[in-house]
Amino acid sequence: MNQDLKKKVEELIPNLAKVRRDLHKHPESGWTEFRTASMAIKKMQQLGYTITMGEKAVCREAMMGVPSADALKAHMERAIAQGADPELVAKMEGGMTGFWADMDFGGEGPFLAVRFDMDCNDVTECADADHRPNVEGFASVNKGAMHACGHDGHVAIGLALAEVVASMRDQFKGKIRFIFQPAEEGVRGAMPMEKAGAVVGVDEIFGMHIGFQANNIGKVICGTKNFLATTKADITFTGVPAHAGNAPEEGKNALLSAATALLNMHAIPRSGKGDTRITVGKLNGGEGRNVIPPKAVLVLETRGITSALDEYMFGEVRRIAKAAAEMWGCGYSIDIKGGTKSGESDLEVAKVVAEEARDMGCFKEVIEEQNFGASEDYSHFMSTVQAAGGKGTYVQVGSTLRAGHHNSHFDFDEQTLANALELMSRCVYRTLAK
Repeated sequence: MNQDLKKKVEELIPNLAKVRRDLHKHPESGWTEFRTASMAIKKMQQLGYTITMGEKAVCREAMMGVPSADALKAHMERAIAQGADPELVAKMEGGMTGFWADMDFGGEGPFLAVRFDMDCNDVTECADADHRPNVEGFASVNKGAMHACGHDGHVAIGLALAEVVASMRDQFKGKIRFIFQPAEEGVRGAMPMEKAGAVVGVDEIFGMHIGFQANNIGKVICGTKNFLATTKADITFTGVPAHAGNAPEEGKNALLSAATALLNMHAIPRSGKGDTRITVGKLNGGEGRNVIPPKAVLVLETRGITSALDEYMFGEVRRIAKAAAEMWGCGYSIDIKGGTKSGESDLEVAKVVAEEARDMGCFKEVIEEQNFGASEDYSHFMSTVQAAGGKGTYVQVGSTLRAGHHNSHFDFDEQTLANALELMSRCVYRTLAK
């Protein structure tokens, strides 16, 4: 390991938990990461990075599942009250909290991107007396919001990695881009940033996650394959209300349209070309027992082992929704709430990560590649880079977890922060060193 790199990593390790805990205490959900982004932008500017933010970093037309204007305003005001820079927050109006930060080292070299997600979960943190964030005073102060997936740690690692890189800029060639992504939960943030140009020209991209399948501190997964493509949507059926006893023939039953659609969506033929999924997770409808239901909403998702298979599944969803509405004389509308591509890491890049992980000595189990079997918004960035001839990988850095991801008792071993910072620093150095 390069001695300058080793010294800088060791210097930054004590501050990692402090940054992570500050973020954990002030969680912000998708498209509302005003404080988190403000803090990160200021740090990156101090380190000498060039910032791209606002409408230049997030394509407004591609944003999905954005909170209402009133909700965004309230989140902006809360962020400022909790220490966000008002001028930076104003530039993120409309929920455009994503940004990227560039540093050009000059010379012939690769264009490397590293991505870190910023958002939290819509989860109320547990109030148990032995929950470490409660014991040590860094539990969420924002009602109904919690970093229950580790993204607070991701941002802390990303900022520390940026400091390592900036301190060694004279030893690098090429260019690096740090992508700080909003709205990973619900897979809503990557596509709007990609549409704005986040990965144009990128030769190689790294993404990482604390824990998940790497479920103990001594384990690391260096490459991930079989990310599931997914589409998230709400389908609203609109009918006509009527008195259920006196004049039922005058009504158009939206709830029956939704129920017909639900049953038939779950009967979509599976494909011999690979795995597919569909789940209608919620059905809301009706007004009362004596009123023909004028409105019903299905909340659903499709998934596929490839983007083409997810498109097949959601194409069938569209066809069935149309037919179910027509069958009961109702109208319908589809609101896309999120979605991302399928993908898999390049084994060549994963092997490089594995070599560095083995050399560190702290990982007892180094896995070069593993099936993911779920969806992650990072795969949209990686697939886009790969389609343009680049390469990438997704690393899962092991942590012993107090509870599973998205659980109100979630917490991770903070030694993971140091392990992840060193591993990512080694990988960046190996990619960009002169």
